[in-house]
Amino acid sequence: MFGIGVQELLIILVIVLLVYGGRRLPELGSGIGRAITNFKKGMREPDEIDVTPSPPSKNDPDKRP
Repeated sequence: MFGIGVQELLIILVIVLLVYGGRRLPELGSGIGRAITNFKKGMREPDEIDVTPSPPSKNDPDKRP
């Protein structure tokens, strides 16, 4: 799809390793995994309906002085 081969992926992984270091890579990977999991969970769940009433506006015809 993007034309990325094995060599390009290895170069990207080496750059990420140099930027973030070896100790932070597992934390980074688990954070990305949790984000993907939460995104998928959010897409499966139905939208929540907000039923809190809004304050009446000045131009509300039902409002009596």
